[in-house]
Amino acid sequence: MTQATGTLYIVSAPSGAGKTTLVKALIEQIDTVRVSVSHTTRPMRPGEMDGVNYHFTSREQFIKQVGEGDFLEHAEVFGNLYGTSQSTVEQTLATGHDLILEIDWQGAQQVRHALPYARSIFILPPSREALQQRLSNRGQDSEEVIAARMALATTEMSHYVEYDYIVINDDFQIALEELKAILAGSRLTLARQQAVYRQLLADLLSD
Repeated sequence: MTQATGTLYIVSAPSGAGKTTLVKALIEQIDTVRVSVSHTTRPMRPGEMDGVNYHFTSREQFIKQVGEGDFLEHAEVFGNLYGTSQSTVEQTLATGHDLILEIDWQGAQQVRHALPYARSIFILPPSREALQQRLSNRGQDSEEVIAARMALATTEMSHYVEYDYIVINDDFQIALEELKAILAGSRLTLARQQAVYRQLLADLLSD
């Protein structure tokens, strides 16, 4: 058995759809999956750690890295910059691990352009009311910020048609199982299995 290159997954969702919680549960249950740690210029929130939640950086440093071509994708959201390190993505996939990029639709378009083989998943809430409730329950944002996030969510959700898979996060456990099924299915494709079991397939067909 040989090692195959990992699969790159793009996972997007509007704020409040439960993407981060689902991805966290996914990587805890599947040891072949890693999640990319993005760079950002936004301030660190209570409980976050540099290098774990994000690589927190200054706007000046971020712009410098953009100019040097360090990012596979980058975007500005609510005045803050976010980006994915291209070298980290390449190194992780080369080890055979699957890698998840938690990015918005803008970043997803950039990644698909650069790496057409990437698979993409869009997570949707079960209703607008549920999304509103989830955003309100956070208790971290003002009514104005929540209203702005709801308006942005509508724009974000309109891009679901650009993705390979859609997962509705109504029942958390069902949504998690659907994510696991997507990853399991991708590992059983012809190209992946040929790479992993090259010798076995040759032996099975030998005279």
